[in-house]
Amino acid sequence: MQNWQKILIAATGGILMGLTPDPFSLWGLAWIALIPLWMLTQLLSIRSAIAMGAVWGFCYHGMALFWITGVHPMTWLGVPWLASLAIAIGVWLFITIWGLVLSALWAGGMAWLTPKLSGWGRIVVAIALFCALETIWSWGALYWTALGYTQSPHNLIMLQITKLSGQQTMTAAIVAVNGLIAEFIRLTSSRTKWNYLGVAIALILSICLYGSWSMAGTAEGNEKALKVGIVQGNIPNPVKLKFDGIKTAIARYTDGYEQLAKQKMDVILTPETAMPILYPNQDPRRSVFDRMIAKYNIPVWMGSFGYAKSADNPYGYSNSLFLRDRSNQVLAQYNKVRLVPVGEFIPFKPILGGLIKRLSPLRGEVEAGKSDQIIDSPWGRLIVAICYESAYPSHFRYQTAAGGQLIFTASNNAHYAQTMPAQHHAQDVARAIESDRWAVRATNTGYSGIVDPNGRTIWISGIDTYETHADTVYLRTTQTPYVQYGDWLTALFCICAVVIKFLKL
Repeated sequence: MQNWQKILIAATGGILMGLTPDPFSLWGLAWIALIPLWMLTQLLSIRSAIAMGAVWGFCYHGMALFWITGVHPMTWLGVPWLASLAIAIGVWLFITIWGLVLSALWAGGMAWLTPKLSGWGRIVVAIALFCALETIWSWGALYWTALGYTQSPHNLIMLQITKLSGQQTMTAAIVAVNGLIAEFIRLTSSRTKWNYLGVAIALILSICLYGSWSMAGTAEGNEKALKVGIVQGNIPNPVKLKFDGIKTAIARYTDGYEQLAKQKMDVILTPETAMPILYPNQDPRRSVFDRMIAKYNIPVWMGSFGYAKSADNPYGYSNSLFLRDRSNQVLAQYNKVRLVPVGEFIPFKPILGGLIKRLSPLRGEVEAGKSDQIIDSPWGRLIVAICYESAYPSHFRYQTAAGGQLIFTASNNAHYAQTMPAQHHAQDVARAIESDRWAVRATNTGYSGIVDPNGRTIWISGIDTYETHADTVYLRTTQTPYVQYGDWLTALFCICAVVIKFLKL
């Protein structure tokens, strides 16, 4: 087989996987997109397999993450047009390369570990390897395009299995089905080949049956109802931090707050940095909003900046949500933990600090909040996240296991292409299912939404629109196996893979 043929085969699989998330949403392709690379790993050397894994990953991650180029143009930050274009392309290439390392390592591992194993042993090792690599990947600062997310928000029935062991349960299922079909294709003359196809069909049917059973239960339970309001301000980033932008934001959030307060909400949620003014500073620009809270006394989650000075960062700020009422006291505060690389902090600062023009408009870097934050409110313990954190299942699991009963997320999203808000909504849907919690989401420009514990989108906003919405959600105290025990499935597959390799099964 010539090199161009190998590249074409690997690229085809990567492109198929790249078509699964928004904007294409052809999620069913995920169940066959890994087959071309699987077949190649059994024919090539370790080095060649790594190269083909990189090709597959470049096509998948490059397509799925192309929305990052929507940060261009950044002239509103004072970045020249050509420099802005170079930064956008450079960031896209960097995060794509970061993602393709995973598929390259998986392909190399398959070529190294599995050629002498049976088909069944190869499938177990493949699942363990992919899930383990994704888990390690999730420990870092860049994590978005896990295989499991390709099924959200459209394949809700099958996504229910993530309640068992989190997002890796779906990744394991996708790898398993791809592997079973690949082994069926490989064994052209064996009578046992049909066993692989039969198991693949049985696995898919079992997942669908479990999902149907899970979704048949009530999403309300017997827990306390909470009336929530959402304000989507729709303040474009180029004006957001300027005088006119801040003035418009205060007017819109004040008006939205009043509309919802008159409907007797229990709590109102605003987006990430809805009020880009330091809190708890008394600021005359925010006084009209403060007076409105004093008038109605409906608690509001206010997106703003807080102080987070440190010895290394005297100008440090936190990207925070403040729960406040008319007393102007902070009832609860959440500081963003997972910061956006380059946008909120400089990765590899000793090396890149002098080379990267930081995109954040703040004078100092944003300081990350503590990962063990517990958010108590007048209604009970909550699960809170800001923007990028929606991609991290472990963030939500920690707070849910600690007693969190309802998810609140706040995002900006105004500086990306419209594909990104759609994928972000998909991440929030996945987190609601894994946690078995209602999710309330407020964004600056869309999509804001309400999601039930089975992932059904009860309401979703428009894009680039100013909107308010009132709804009823429910506090829940259930504990899924994932919340209780974490990602136990990956550990189980890794143990089985070691046994299989040791015994050469």
